[in-house]
Amino acid sequence: MTVGIKIFSGDDRVAAQARIDKELGTDREVFEGDKLTKDDLPSIFLGATLFTVGKRKILVKDLSENKDAFEDFSAKIEEYLKTEADVILFETKIDKRLSSTKNLVKAGIKIEEFKKTEEVDMRAVFNIYDTALRNGKMAVKKLEEIESKQDPYMFFGLMVSQALKKLEWKPNGAKEKRALGKLSELDMLMKTTSIEPWVLVKGFLTQLSSL
Repeated sequence: MTVGIKIFSGDDRVAAQARIDKELGTDREVFEGDKLTKDDLPSIFLGATLFTVGKRKILVKDLSENKDAFEDFSAKIEEYLKTEADVILFETKIDKRLSSTKNLVKAGIKIEEFKKTEEVDMRAVFNIYDTALRNGKMAVKKLEEIESKQDPYMFFGLMVSQALKKLEWKPNGAKEKRALGKLSELDMLMKTTSIEPWVLVKGFLTQLSSL
């Protein structure tokens, strides 16, 4: 798996740690960003070590809290992108408004956020589903108001529950059966493609009224 340089951010440390373990493994070098100086960065990102066999795996924690080092990293990002190591910067919180952060994004570094999700309000999910039966665009608009705080897979599961209830109320309903068929296809897509799950969910909601 090619990692390059990535930034993970957010308060869901369990989910972030699981991804870090998956992408870097557990045999990795770890640096505390608040203890680094800008002079340390070249040896971290571009240096080699005698104690590692193969590609270096590097985790840097909270570099953005170290203003001087983070700004220097941002300013020299084109050079650091030449690294042969796999590097993940894990930030508890990163300010996307900072010019240094914007420069990293402009250079092609993806910031992936790991946010703790709130408990899904089942009534909100059912309301969105019912709205989609009449007006897909309105349903998507309602979804966008809550999606940042929700897990798309959990939301999808609740949509399936709602669709099954609709079929129970109307067991011979052709539209209800088609909706479940589309949800089955959506389930497969969410498991097998790299398309963002929310994009797939919104696509389903948009189509639902015309099934």
